[in-house]
Amino acid sequence: MKKKIAVGIIVFLVILFLFSQFLAKSAPKIAMVEIKGVISEYMSVIDNIQRAQNDPSIKAVVLVVDSPGGSVGAAQEIYSAVEKLRKHKPVVVSMGNVAASGGYYVSLPANVIYANPGTITGSIGVIIQHVNVSKVLEKLGVKVENIKSGKNKDILFPNNKLTPEQKKLIMETIQDVYDQFLEDVVKYRPINMETLKKYADGRILTGRQAKKIKLVDKLGNIQDAVNEAKALAGLEGKKVLIIRLRKEEGFLKKLVGSKVEITDFIPYSQLFYMMPF
Repeated sequence: MKKKIAVGIIVFLVILFLFSQFLAKSAPKIAMVEIKGVISEYMSVIDNIQRAQNDPSIKAVVLVVDSPGGSVGAAQEIYSAVEKLRKHKPVVVSMGNVAASGGYYVSLPANVIYANPGTITGSIGVIIQHVNVSKVLEKLGVKVENIKSGKNKDILFPNNKLTPEQKKLIMETIQDVYDQFLEDVVKYRPINMETLKKYADGRILTGRQAKKIKLVDKLGNIQDAVNEAKALAGLEGKKVLIIRLRKEEGFLKKLVGSKVEITDFIPYSQLFYMMPF
């Protein structure tokens, strides 16, 4: 008798679990996708965006951005993914402490951008660093020779002193990427190019300042962003699950407990959408 009762309880619990799983899968959801820290590794963010795009139960997405920027290529990858996502379901950005330079760039395609009044944003611009250690090497008596296929192949090597011609080449590259940044801003934000250029000199702005010049849409916190996403998805007054999409960590990383990855270290020769520290 006791055995039958135990079996009955187990069966009931299994049925209850399966039913709850079914409800969880079918219930309308708002997905939160985090973009945090220096933007260099982008595949995990794109994977989460694609998961949100492909899941029919997810009705809208809130991008939680807290980033000072990062490498241009990675920021443009995420920008394109957000642009594609927007075609399928509403996207709302919630800016945290910092959403500057590349952090601002990845936010651009969202339907609505929220910032806190004190959020640090803006810093629209492009930078590339060249460290010249040739004089230090000379003092140490070290001579490094670069065997190259063309005169500009070692243009950013630290033992190379830039010529005026090379500086001009780098500046042309920076200007082209900068122009791409400006074009992508005016594509989605209600600001014209002439006005934008007055503020796109690398300066940082508070959320309140950014709203005045229409670089962000509204002031508010993450709860406001979630409510906006619900409204855009037509879910006001309805029961909605708020879920957070994250990259699943591997067993080894969980075991070691390390949060540092090789991709956290940025090679010096990249172009950056990065605010100054």
